[in-house]
Amino acid sequence: MRLRSHPLRAAAVVAVSALVLAACGGTDAEPESSGDEPSSSAPDDEAAGGGGGGKGDGTLVVGTLLPQTGDLAFLGPPEFAGVDLAVKEINEAGGVNGEPVKQIRADSGDGTPNIAPQETNNLLDADADAVIGAASSSVSLSVIDKITGAGVVHFSPANTSTAFDTYDDKGLYFRTAPSDVLQGAVMANLVASDGFSNVAIMARQDSYGEALANQVEQVFTEQGGSIVNKSLYNADASQFNAEVDEIASKDPEAIVLIAFNETTKIIPALTAKGIGPQDVQIYFVDGNTADYSKDFEPGTLEGVKATYPGAELTGDFKERMLTVDKKLTDFTYGPESFDATVVTALAATAAGDDSGEAIAAEINGVTADGEKCTEYTECVKLLEDGTDIDYDGVSGPLEFNDTGSPSAATIGIFEYKSDNNFENLEYITGQV
Repeated sequence: MRLRSHPLRAAAVVAVSALVLAACGGTDAEPESSGDEPSSSAPDDEAAGGGGGGKGDGTLVVGTLLPQTGDLAFLGPPEFAGVDLAVKEINEAGGVNGEPVKQIRADSGDGTPNIAPQETNNLLDADADAVIGAASSSVSLSVIDKITGAGVVHFSPANTSTAFDTYDDKGLYFRTAPSDVLQGAVMANLVASDGFSNVAIMARQDSYGEALANQVEQVFTEQGGSIVNKSLYNADASQFNAEVDEIASKDPEAIVLIAFNETTKIIPALTAKGIGPQDVQIYFVDGNTADYSKDFEPGTLEGVKATYPGAELTGDFKERMLTVDKKLTDFTYGPESFDATVVTALAATAAGDDSGEAIAAEINGVTADGEKCTEYTECVKLLEDGTDIDYDGVSGPLEFNDTGSPSAATIGIFEYKSDNNFENLEYITGQV
C-alpha cells in the first residue's frame, strides 16, 4: 500500500523525538507527586482482612489471574510462563524470607460470562498475598475492589487503561505495563509520520478501547489531523457490519483498530467494503497484535502496522522462558509478568513480611534510588547486607509513579509481513 506524504509527518517526528528526550533525561528521577491522587506507595491502613491483609503467615503466596480462555487467551502462555520462571528462579535462590514461594493459578477469562470474580475468590480463599493479573483492563476493573479490599496486592503485567491512573486502589494496585497515555501518543505519532491526515478509529466499547481511542484522537488532532469517524462496538457482537459501513462512508486514509481476537471477524468485513489492509493503511494495538498465520490467507495483513508496550528482549530471557514452557512462540507481556513477580518477592523480602500491605509499602523502595541490580539473587544479597536497591527488570527500568504505574516505558512498533505475523521496526521510549 502507498503511504501519503503530508506536513503532519514533520510534527510527528518532533513529537516522537520529544518522547525519547524526555525518557533519556528523566528515567532516574524520583516520581513527582500528583497531589490529591491516591498513592500506591502508602497503602490504606483500613484495608479489610482476608488474603494478604495484616501480618503475613511467613509464606509468600502468588496468585495468577491470567487468560486461559477468552479473547486474550493468546496472551496467557507467555504471561503464565513469566510468573512460572520468576517463581522457579526465586525458589532456586532460597525463596522469600527463608520459605519457598507458593503459586496458585486462576483463569481470568475475558468476555461473557465474566468468570474473573469467582476465580478471584478462589485465589483469596487460598490466602494469596498478591494477584498477578489480569491481562484485560476491564477484567481487572471488575475485581480490583475485591482484591484490594482484602488487603492483597493487585499487580497487572498488561493493564494499560488510563482508568487506573485515578482509581482509588487503597495503594495496592500496580502494573508493569504503562498507561495508554504513552501508547496512544506513539500510535498517533506513527499514523501522522506515515503521512495520513484523515483517519478512522474503530475500538472496543470498554475501559481499554475507549481510553486508548480517546488518547489517539487527542494527540492526533493536536497535531492537526482529523478523526473522520470514531466507532465504538460491542465486543460480544457476532458481526460488525454497521460500524464498518459507517467507517467506509467516511472514506478514511487509514484506520486504527483497537480490538482483541474479534479482529479475525473485523478484517474480513473491512476487506469486503474496500477498506481492508490492501486498500487503506491499518494499525493494530497491543490487544490485537498477534500471530494470524493460521487465521488469514497469506498476505492478508501484509503492511499492517502495530504498537504494543514492552522493551526489546535481550540476553537469554527467551531461552529461560522456554525452560518452563517449551511450546512458547510468543513472549508478549512475559517479561512484565516476570518482573511483577520478582518485584513482589523483593518487596516482601525488604519488608520481612509477606502480607499484601507490607509488600505494597516496599514496591517503590526496591525499584528506585538504590544500588542497581537486575537478578533476584543479586538483589536479595544486597538487601540482606542492608543495602537499598533499585531493581531494573527484563521489561525495562521499573520506577513507579504515585498511581502504581511505570513512570517511563518503551513501546514497540511492528509491521506485518506476508505470513500474517509481525516483525519489529523500532522501539520508542518515553516518560508517561
